[in-house]
Amino acid sequence: MNERVPWQGWRDKGDNAGLPAARGPGSRRPFGATWWGRAWLDALEHRARLDPNRLARGRSYARRGSVLELTVTPGAVEAVVQGSRTTPYQVTVRVQAFSASEWDAVLDVVSAQIGRVAALLDGELPPEVVEDVRAAGLDLLPGAGEIRTNCNCPDFAVPCKHSAAVCYVITDALDNDPFELLLLRGRSKDELLAALRARRGTSETAAVVKAAPPGIPARIAYQARIGVLPVAPRPLRTARVPAAVQALDPPRASGIDVRDLIALATDAAQRAWELASGDGVPELTFDQDLARRAAGVGTAELAELAHRSGVPARQLTSWAAAWRLGGPGGLAATLESPSNPDSEAFAEAAALLPKAVVEGNRVTAGKLQLRLGSDGLWYRFDQHFGDWTLSRPPSPYPQDLLGSE
Repeated sequence: MNERVPWQGWRDKGDNAGLPAARGPGSRRPFGATWWGRAWLDALEHRARLDPNRLARGRSYARRGSVLELTVTPGAVEAVVQGSRTTPYQVTVRVQAFSASEWDAVLDVVSAQIGRVAALLDGELPPEVVEDVRAAGLDLLPGAGEIRTNCNCPDFAVPCKHSAAVCYVITDALDNDPFELLLLRGRSKDELLAALRARRGTSETAAVVKAAPPGIPARIAYQARIGVLPVAPRPLRTARVPAAVQALDPPRASGIDVRDLIALATDAAQRAWELASGDGVPELTFDQDLARRAAGVGTAELAELAHRSGVPARQLTSWAAAWRLGGPGGLAATLESPSNPDSEAFAEAAALLPKAVVEGNRVTAGKLQLRLGSDGLWYRFDQHFGDWTLSRPPSPYPQDLLGSE
């Protein structure tokens, strides 16, 4: 059977009875009691790096028992979360399940030593199992690019506080039973044990090593006509982004610094990994690509990037902040001139700010300014040394951008 019976709240009496109960609104109990539970949280926090404030709210929801139902199935977790409204929200957290051939590789690793099966039955996930599975080109523990959340609430953030709450409760489920992690990857506990018993009951067959196909000269390969390009493969399931690449020293006459070559190649590998993971922006303008690169470097590198691009460092710093907090939409809100949308859209925003001045799509009060982007989201800008700089992630509601963090 592929599905688990859903459990109700924190005090379920079934398979999840071992999950810790929340101790009221003031509870500060930690999450991630095991190393694999903490690895799940690390991936969640990396996923939410643009808006970590949602994680704090999600922890509060999880601690006070707002996750009413939760069902773990192959590749997905379905949950019901009680928010501030009367009707609960429906949340789905998805993780890519392994294929049949990938599961064969996992079973090879688990069945290599009988002690590994015993450890799993005792509620432990041996690190060497994860390491050996990774050596086979897979990752049992989902990386940041793999955790996909969806909630029917109006919050645009990924994850929103309801999805974050579910992810924290999933941590408890993983801590309580490592087989839940394997179920997320596509196989239930009973299926795994049956497959392992079947392997022990049959003799090992010698592996047939196929000869490598003959190669062709590079000259012929480059002369070949390019037809329909294949679909880009999904990256290996790993929480680690590509490491810095290595390059041979270019000829001195080329005028190319090997450090610049490495930086560009590493950035290209990073961008390709993000695009394959579904996290990147497919097509970038010059300004967007410059802001993206500036958002990922330190002060010294940003200054050098500004010098080489011909963009003032002060301006590029503002672009980098806009990209980190709002991506393409944040940069657009920073660069675009005031527009003239429907004035009714500004009635609520203007009422929130005393002595507000409305100019086009901007509502200004002192050193605080709200801008309605072309994407329909509100962006908050604060004035520092005469420059308006994006200071928070966007929101569909202007009131979310006011008050202290």
